[in-house]
Amino acid sequence: MSIKYAILGYLSWKPSTGYQLKKNFEESSIMYWSGNNNQIYKALIQLQSEGCVSNEVIHQANSPSKKIYTITQKGLDSLKNWVMLNPEAPEFKKSFLVQLAWSHQLTNGEILSLIEAYENEVKMQLIMHNEKNKRDPVFPKRSSREELIWDMISENFTSSYEKELIWVEKIKKKLNCSNNKE
Repeated sequence: MSIKYAILGYLSWKPSTGYQLKKNFEESSIMYWSGNNNQIYKALIQLQSEGCVSNEVIHQANSPSKKIYTITQKGLDSLKNWVMLNPEAPEFKKSFLVQLAWSHQLTNGEILSLIEAYENEVKMQLIMHNEKNKRDPVFPKRSSREELIWDMISENFTSSYEKELIWVEKIKKKLNCSNNKE
């Protein structure tokens, strides 16, 4: 996903500063993006040069001036065109599976420790996702349909974590069974 479209999406909801956009990305488990802050500002500059966003400089007495970015009609059209593209297949690239695939040199205890560490990480991600959504979900609620869609996206994340935990339990059980046979 291009950061440009995530930015356009947020700006279609409400005008924001680059800093507010950064905070939205950090606080959302749904709008995960692993880039750095400079990429947000570079994308905003590019979107502005393409006519997809405009900005207004707000001067503040005791703070630095800030730029409030607003999506333009061209930006809305660009966002709609992107949303209408055929969806990509989900990516199931998990570095843990690569680690596990090459764990032959580890003892059974080391493999189980590795799996338990992964299990703890998944549990932590699930807890953080659920807490973020309880405290202050960072998503628009302009209509009941939009709220439903965002709730279902959140549920997708939750069910993915839960399914991963079921898989972890399954592999731990099977490894423990194979340990007893050896």
